[in-house]
Amino acid sequence: FSSEWAAAHFRFHPPHSDLAYALQAGKGGTRAILAAVQAHIITYLLFTRETECTHLERLCRVGQWEQGQALASALAETLWAAGGGGRAVVCLVTAPITTMPHEGYRANSFTERIRLFEFSEKAAAQGFISDHINCFKGEGSHGVILFLYSLLFSRTLER
Repeated sequence: FSSEWAAAHFRFHPPHSDLAYALQAGKGGTRAILAAVQAHIITYLLFTRETECTHLERLCRVGQWEQGQALASALAETLWAAGGGGRAVVCLVTAPITTMPHEGYRANSFTERIRLFEFSEKAAAQGFISDHINCFKGEGSHGVILFLYSLLFSRTLER
C-alpha cells in the first residue's frame, strides 16, 4: 500500500457542523471505498437512527458519538452484505510481533499483526465494530486498509 493508503482512515467533518454526516476524503484510491461507506452512513442517519429531527435535520445535528454509531452501522452492513448475509469478518491490528518474515516476503509491520474476528450475527458484528470504532477512525489506524481486508475476508477469497 502507498503512504496515501496507509494514512487513510474514516474521518468525519466536525460534529454539529453542516457537514457532520460526511466523511472527509483525500485524493487517490481510497475515495471509492469512502464513497460506498458514505452511502450507508447517510442511509443510517436518514432512515434507521431514532431521533426527533425532521428528515434533513437528521444529517446536520450529528454529534461525535452519533458519527461513530453511523460508521459502525455502515461498516457492519457492508461487511454483512459481502459475507452473503451469513457472516462478517472484522480485521483489527494486534500488538507488535517479533517473528522474522519468510524468504521472498517483505514485512510491513502492519499486515503481520492483523487478527480476524468472525461473526455469524450482524448485530454482534456491529456491536464489536462499535466497541472498536477508533481502530477504523483514529489517526494512524490504517482504518481504510483494515476495512478493505475485512471486506475480502468476509466475502472470502474463493468468492
